[in-house]
Amino acid sequence: MSKLPTGVLIHNLEIRPGSGGQLCRSAGNGASLLAHMDDGYCLVRLPSGETRKLLAKCRATIGEVSNAPWKNRVLGKAGASRWVGKRPHVRGVAMNPVDHPHGGGNGKTAGGRPSVTPWGWPTKGGYKTRTSKKYSQRLIVTRRPPGVRMRSRK
Repeated sequence: MSKLPTGVLIHNLEIRPGSGGQLCRSAGNGASLLAHMDDGYCLVRLPSGETRKLLAKCRATIGEVSNAPWKNRVLGKAGASRWVGKRPHVRGVAMNPVDHPHGGGNGKTAGGRPSVTPWGWPTKGGYKTRTSKKYSQRLIVTRRPPGVRMRSRK
């Protein structure tokens, strides 16, 4: 990335030099190279909106991944969703108490507590699960904006 001009769209980014591309590989995705820094790093804005430092020795491909309309496809039936690997999404209140903290009760009942996962972790309010001691934490310049799924470039 050290030889690429600033502002160019890139995809298939390496996280560590020689490890192979790991970021921005799905259809229609691309990151933008914001700056070259003096300490051997480059600033990159990822599709999530996160700004991150990557080593300038890492490789990337110029341009964005093709087939952007892929996200607009209509699966058509539940079976097609299963072919893609998605499993049914069952609500916690529809389960038994042994299966989910919201389960049980007679008839249709509210969960009885704030929304949690099947393992009891909070699900609402932006509950942070990333550890602050992670080695790559220092490479994140700005976190992705909350509530934004994907940055639109068009």
